[in-house]
Amino acid sequence: MRFELYRDAKGEWRWRLRARNGEVVAESGEGYLRREDCEHGIALVRQSTEARIVDMTTQIA
Repeated sequence: MRFELYRDAKGEWRWRLRARNGEVVAESGEGYLRREDCEHGIALVRQSTEARIVDMTTQIA
């Protein structure tokens, strides 16, 4: 898998995560004005491997 940094049509920085088969499995939900902020977003996603899984189907709406 790999993270890709790119600029969108508005010139903002974005990232996407591609699987080995080339499919996009995640992408930034927002554009960033600074590349450093975009890279920080990637770092947060990398840290999310420690996040717990919550089954929202068992939650009362």
